[in-house]
Amino acid sequence: MHAQKKFLQRPRAAAPRRVQGVVLIEVMVAMLLFMLGVLGLVGLQGAMTRAQTDSKVRADAAFLASDVVGRMWSDLANMASYDGTGCASQARCKEWQTKVANDLPRGTGTVAVTATTGDVAITINWTMPNGDAHQYVTHTTVAKSGS
Repeated sequence: MHAQKKFLQRPRAAAPRRVQGVVLIEVMVAMLLFMLGVLGLVGLQGAMTRAQTDSKVRADAAFLASDVVGRMWSDLANMASYDGTGCASQARCKEWQTKVANDLPRGTGTVAVTATTGDVAITINWTMPNGDAHQYVTHTTVAKSGS
């Protein structure tokens, strides 16, 4: 009976000799991986913020180009006075250029008008605070009805 009892008992595993500090190393590796993940997320959020800012400024530039075309359509008699970078002779154009300078970082806007055909080229330039220069160019035709 004694032999049968010994047979049913499970053998004991030998106690590990040098396991001191293994758990600590595992925790440090887990913390390192977690910190790398958090750093990656912070970098991704920064890149997304920059992209969102760039996108907003590009949309503002497109809106400003559309704005000057609308001004020209409502003032067809003075369309040729919008031509050039200064357009000092046209108050509405000067107002638009001021709006470009105020709404875009270091923004400038120019309008090139071909009076005979009514073709208009609008160029808007701006420079982001990090130094990246950007340009938005659009072409359209503004003509009197019946021409």
